Amino acid sequence: MILSHIVAAAQNGVIGKDNQLPWHIPEDLKFFREKTKGKAIIMGRKTFESVGHPLPDRLNVVITRNPEFKKHESTDSRTPVHVVSSLKEAIEYCSEQVHRYGEEVFIIGGGEIFRESMDIVDLIYLTRIHSDFPGDITYPDVDPLKFIEIERRDRSEPTPFSFLTYSRRDP
Repeated sequence: MILSHIVAAAQNGVIGKDNQLPWHIPEDLKFFREKTKGKAIIMGRKTFESVGHPLPDRLNVVITRNPEFKKHESTDSRTPVHVVSSLKEAIEYCSEQVHRYGEEVFIIGGGEIFRESMDIVDLIYLTRIHSDFPGDITYPDVDPLKFIEIERRDRSEPTPFSFLTYSRRDP
């Protein structure tokens, strides 16, 4: 199984403000949709709530310590939702689903889940917006001793940004 982060972050590390994206970059949204379609995605409860609905054509795995949140579980074939209480449980569940959703599992947020999983991810798909934004949720720095940039695609519209892909360095 390949465990990956997929995230857009400002130059100052901001990924959100008041549980919303502080920018609108259609090409990044398209990249996210295409990369994660048909795959398992892991997210925290706040990220799930900020999206407002299960993402279609993906296995939505939501991490929360709130047992009442189980009411959001769904076996709908187009938008399945599975609720777990820890990152470890989410990864274990996704590893049992690779036959259906593929080898690559995506962690899509939020900040706490990204920090908790940084030491175990294999790949990072980082859309780096080349501006600072105010916000209250951040993405951790990518440690160049642990990750190597393997791909970069620069864009200038609607604001300068880059699609960056990092791979974990061999130990």
